[in-house]
Amino acid sequence: MSKFNMNLKIEAIHRYLSGNEGVKSIAKALGINHEVLRMWIKQYEHHGEKAFEKSYTAYSIPYKLDVLNFMKENGTSPNEAAVIFNISSPGVIRRWRSQFNADGIDALKPKPKGRPPSMTDKKRTKRQEPAEGSVEALQAELERLRMENAYFKKVECLSSKQGKITKQDKAQVVYELRLKFPVIELLKLAEVPRSTFYYWVKQFGKPDPDEELKLLIQSLYEEYQGCYGYRRIRDELVNRDHQVNQKKVQRIMKELDLKSVVRMKKYRSYRGTVGKIAPNVLDRNFQADRPNEKWVTDITEFKLFGEKLYVSPVLDLFNGEIITYTIGTRPTYSLVSEMLNKAFKRLSDEDELLLHSDQGWHYQMKQYQHALKKQGITQSMSRKGNCYDNSVMENFFGIMKSEFLYLNEFESVEYFKQELERYIDYYNHKRIKSKLKGMSPVQYRAHAQQVA
Repeated sequence: MSKFNMNLKIEAIHRYLSGNEGVKSIAKALGINHEVLRMWIKQYEHHGEKAFEKSYTAYSIPYKLDVLNFMKENGTSPNEAAVIFNISSPGVIRRWRSQFNADGIDALKPKPKGRPPSMTDKKRTKRQEPAEGSVEALQAELERLRMENAYFKKVECLSSKQGKITKQDKAQVVYELRLKFPVIELLKLAEVPRSTFYYWVKQFGKPDPDEELKLLIQSLYEEYQGCYGYRRIRDELVNRDHQVNQKKVQRIMKELDLKSVVRMKKYRSYRGTVGKIAPNVLDRNFQADRPNEKWVTDITEFKLFGEKLYVSPVLDLFNGEIITYTIGTRPTYSLVSEMLNKAFKRLSDEDELLLHSDQGWHYQMKQYQHALKKQGITQSMSRKGNCYDNSVMENFFGIMKSEFLYLNEFESVEYFKQELERYIDYYNHKRIKSKLKGMSPVQYRAHAQQVA
């Protein structure tokens, strides 16, 4: 366009105003786009010949903001704004708009003229800080305090709504404040890398591809009362025909701040040697090839309403199923003997069973050992003071207390017993395990019997 001076532009406009020629024919004769000629005509109508006088105006930041705000409030295009504000090219306004949308008010600052300084020049000319106590220093400090106040107000508002603040949230706050404060200073305050900020800026407005998965994970977490970690949540998703990577589930649960509950220590029944100690036949080999091959047992304690309750279960190492359990207000031997009588009903003549326990006094008694011998069961005991030898049973007690005891409120002891029965049924029939290929203990046993 530079080949068209002021006189040529005015001559073309007069040709159009004479009414003898149209815009397109004049533009074709001049070898320019007809929209360019229309632009000249509009500029002439608004500002006369002054619109084409050469000027080297350095547009200030407030002036640029006025142009952009005028476009936003009135819905004008860059072409129309260029005519109204007598700006030589609408491309200049488009550039201002894109820079402002991307980087905020910082991008509207005029760039220094001349070649960029080299590293040696930068070392020679260090930035001069305003003198302490000067007007410039006080203004800079006031602006910094205003920025911190605005930033932390928004962060506090977000934290009160959702608790944990992520880098995405910080990027959102910086993006909202970019029109009032320099983005570079905001990023320093938020401690967010520049690349991270612009990554999230690109994501704003896009639909979340994991939105449905997040809702499903949240519902599963609530359905199981916070008892499932990311591994079992992933297995439950697979059971419901949602193929998803385990690490993705872990990442989403971390974003949603969903964590499994903690565990607690168990009741100890060791009183020293009061009878015969059996050898550690199990020797931490917790794998079983078939049901009723290896069982483990122990006693745990519950404290409710100022009373103590004792639960004695027996667990099958093949699938982690609770074979049976008994509950009482005192840890007497009858608690264990009753449990044995119930458990023996699950055995057949072909079963060759190993029953493992710790060195609790119940399991050292002659009555207990005689009952096992009568059924042809091999007895095994953990080594003294070594909880890892019976870690599967310890693990079950931790799970039961964290998933059942700590997450519920019980009206009475009787109500507790009813709910415990429901939990054991849930544990056997519905609660899935990763090592059981995402199946519950009963499902796994049924599946193994079908395959066999």
